[in-house]
Amino acid sequence: MAATKRGGGMLRDLQVALQRKIEELTERDALIEELESELDAKDLLIGHLRAELDRHRSLMPGTDDTAAAQTPDAAGGAPAMPAPSLDEPQRTKRQAISAEPSALDPARLTDVTLTSYCKSKESSELIQRALMDNDFMKHLEHGQILTILDCMRPTSLDKGCCVIQEGDDGSSVFVLEEGMVEVSKEGKKLCTIGPGKVFGELAILYNCTRTATVTALTDIKLWAIDRQGFQTIMMRTGLIKHSQYTDFLRSVPSFQALPEDVLSKLADVLEETHYSNGDYIIRQGATGDTFFIISEGQVTVWQQTAPNGQQVPVKTLSKGDWFGEQALKGEDVRTASVTAEGAVTCLVVDRESFKQLIGGLEEVDRQQGDDEHVKAKCPAEDDFFSGVTLDDLAVVCTLGMGGFSRVELLKRDAGRSFALKVLKKRHILDTRQQEHILSERRIMMEVNSPFIIRLYRTFRDPKYLYMLLEVCLGGELWTLLRDRGSFDDGTTRFYTACVIEALAELHCKGIIYRDLKPENIILDHRGYAKLVDFGFAKKVGLGKKTWTFCGTPEYVAPEIILNKGHDSSADCWSLGILVFELLSGSPPFSGSDPMKTYNIILRGIDMVEFPKKITKSAANLIKRLCRDNPSERLGNQKNGVKDIQKHKWFEGFNWDGLRQGTLDCPFMPRVDGPLDNSNFDDFPLDTEGPPPDDESGWDLEF
Repeated sequence: MAATKRGGGMLRDLQVALQRKIEELTERDALIEELESELDAKDLLIGHLRAELDRHRSLMPGTDDTAAAQTPDAAGGAPAMPAPSLDEPQRTKRQAISAEPSALDPARLTDVTLTSYCKSKESSELIQRALMDNDFMKHLEHGQILTILDCMRPTSLDKGCCVIQEGDDGSSVFVLEEGMVEVSKEGKKLCTIGPGKVFGELAILYNCTRTATVTALTDIKLWAIDRQGFQTIMMRTGLIKHSQYTDFLRSVPSFQALPEDVLSKLADVLEETHYSNGDYIIRQGATGDTFFIISEGQVTVWQQTAPNGQQVPVKTLSKGDWFGEQALKGEDVRTASVTAEGAVTCLVVDRESFKQLIGGLEEVDRQQGDDEHVKAKCPAEDDFFSGVTLDDLAVVCTLGMGGFSRVELLKRDAGRSFALKVLKKRHILDTRQQEHILSERRIMMEVNSPFIIRLYRTFRDPKYLYMLLEVCLGGELWTLLRDRGSFDDGTTRFYTACVIEALAELHCKGIIYRDLKPENIILDHRGYAKLVDFGFAKKVGLGKKTWTFCGTPEYVAPEIILNKGHDSSADCWSLGILVFELLSGSPPFSGSDPMKTYNIILRGIDMVEFPKKITKSAANLIKRLCRDNPSERLGNQKNGVKDIQKHKWFEGFNWDGLRQGTLDCPFMPRVDGPLDNSNFDDFPLDTEGPPPDDESGWDLEF
């Protein structure tokens, strides 16, 4: 009897202990979730703190950053201003990143054969889980993830082998299936990685140097895909879908008069919606504002008969058919019901999105930028420059220097000065940037705006390319922001307006800029701002996209990161980032390395906590410029940049005064004559010696 009691007591004790353990585990799970949430928030905070820290330590005397006053991604006549003294706030100039132009021809992508590799069910499930858990990969479409999984190739390495070597060029991303690897940097262990994890993903975005070493701690089994395979998958799926969507739209009679660029934007705004068998897609008598195109499956259209109120089938619609068109013209009372027959996928657009993008079905004319303010080029001036040679010009000093270029201040006589950008041809060839340099020349020769630096003419010899530019002696906006920390609303509004005018000129010509940031905005002697450095600009045409990864990490749009193809709407995103940085002193998205920055960007602008100094109307503008869907961005809708100019943050702003140059500037730089280089650092003579000759002929048009 006593033994029974003891046994019962022990059982109760075990039950109590078990209950406590369950409670402890539950509390621990809740704590882990809370900590993960805090870590996500801290990632954002760390980015902002790093930007602030850069102000105090990055440009100390003797560092390379002060010497790189005018790197190729901040060039085009935009020299640096003097380095601040030690007790002033300081920050680092950011380097832009450009992948080599893709060798893939978009027109022939559907003919490219992708190699698939056999995998067991267990391997496929592990890879899919790993991809879905990765901060970057989880943002890809489900179909893209499955195709990437299918194309990943197996690799096995023995214990002690090096998977990734710090400092090497990288081109592959890996999923670890079996074994353990160690990650180290400069010989110091950072962490270990076990099965089911992705690593090395930055290398599939663009050619980059590996920042850490990964070594096999055991025998390991990996799955890998290289950059070419990844980009082929991303480009092909995006192009096929976009082509399908535009074909669907083109088959709708009301849309046939739409220009190609408008049709392309409408295809981008379509959203996929899925229905199961028997689901009502619309109901007769209900009001609706949505238009549908069937992309997969069949639907039945029903109408209610008057005498008994029964619904009778009227017709069946299938892939490519559409319904609900009247909803785009105004509030539509549905005259029939539509139900799904089996699984159905529809492409959907609502009236508000449609009107923002196009206006109305009766309003299909293309909206382009207002060019009235653009100054005509002067024929006499063109004649003057056509006769100028480099021997006619004398070097006054160096205004800036970078990895493979210098910008010199030149004079022809005491009354006129120019900037000369000198580029090393061999370096351009080695980094495969020929296409970008040629594009820069063509675009700068074509555009004509008081808010864009002028390119007068170009020269070439066996070693160098030369670009003779308008000189702006007021210094960089970057330097002004560095010294002041941040700007007030009025100052930010003025500089933003100058940038908007420049973008209006570019976008109406089908040109995208792709590297907007304070480093690439220069002030003239009056204090007006101009865009410089068109090394990443590209003429894609209206309604067309391009795929090369270009830009500065904190400023790139989500569609560039995800390799979806991008157009001028990427500049609208960057404009929102610029407004945020000018008002607060730091960009909204910033991580400890580029990949972390990209993952933070992919979380979206709504995850960013805005500083109190950013007013509600400014925050509204930023959020409308930084929408994840490019078709929803202000500046990329029916009125182009006019929609930005009409935003309430610009209410009362004197746009005509800005265009005519009569508006007072918030900051008037001191410039004592055309040879005054006092706003710039002193740079040493070029001691590297001349580069090797390049006579391959790729630069014949210079």
